[in-house]
Amino acid sequence: MSSLLSRIEQNLNRLSEAERKIGEYILEHPELVPNMTTKDLSKNSGVSESSIVRFCKSIGIGSFKSFKLELVKDITLTGMNLTDFDILQKRDEPYDLFQKVTYVNKAAIEATPASLDRKEFEKAVDILSHADKLMFYGVGGSSTAAIDAYYKFTKLGYQCTTNHDFHFLLSAIPYLTEQSVFFAISMSGKTKDVLELSRFAKSQGATVIAITNIDKSPLYKEADIRLCTPIVEQDFRIGSIPSRMTQLTIIDSLYLSIFHSKGEKVIDKYHKARNEVIRLRR
Repeated sequence: MSSLLSRIEQNLNRLSEAERKIGEYILEHPELVPNMTTKDLSKNSGVSESSIVRFCKSIGIGSFKSFKLELVKDITLTGMNLTDFDILQKRDEPYDLFQKVTYVNKAAIEATPASLDRKEFEKAVDILSHADKLMFYGVGGSSTAAIDAYYKFTKLGYQCTTNHDFHFLLSAIPYLTEQSVFFAISMSGKTKDVLELSRFAKSQGATVIAITNIDKSPLYKEADIRLCTPIVEQDFRIGSIPSRMTQLTIIDSLYLSIFHSKGEKVIDKYHKARNEVIRLRR
């Protein structure tokens, strides 16, 4: 059993009756809680919302939001240990690994609403609706999200740029304006190249939107808008798997939000592109 759930179990007997009901519900349904509000948990466990706040404090966590983030780490990171090197100690069959990957990716996506601030997301959509140029940058596993965003937002008619070459982007950033957006994508928020380009883009007046973990990293602190992902992987790991899924989920959500706002202005362009794809099929 993971650390937070163990702590709850060990402290059940010293909790008040209402707090014990909450603890027992969480121990029985840990995978459901990260997507709940205090109202949801209150209803499901049969206690008041104020009891949930007291419960969190009783086990040493300041808020329900912080509690959910800790729980997410337990059930996706500590619980599965799928992407760290401990996996070498196990001899899973290929199909067993497929099932574990499916579970971990699903859990990571479902945990994302707990770390993403609604106001920050809406602010990002508003900035994007008025943007002229978009630049996307990520290193390693995060580069996948940058490339995916580049393709999607280009289809919406934006002037987009992405590139693996740090120096190429250095030469492109001076053309950004106050209406431009620089997307800095980094799980740790500490990658030097991402930080340097973010600072340069900001000096040109561009808005920096960070897609990064909820930890108060340098990138988190310096960005204008923070779209936070849950912590679902160790920094030292065999590859970006669940963390990449959380980044792609945020990109997809931004893309669909802008598509909905543009509506009829872009749909004919999609039809023209689709017709050409069909005509050129071989």
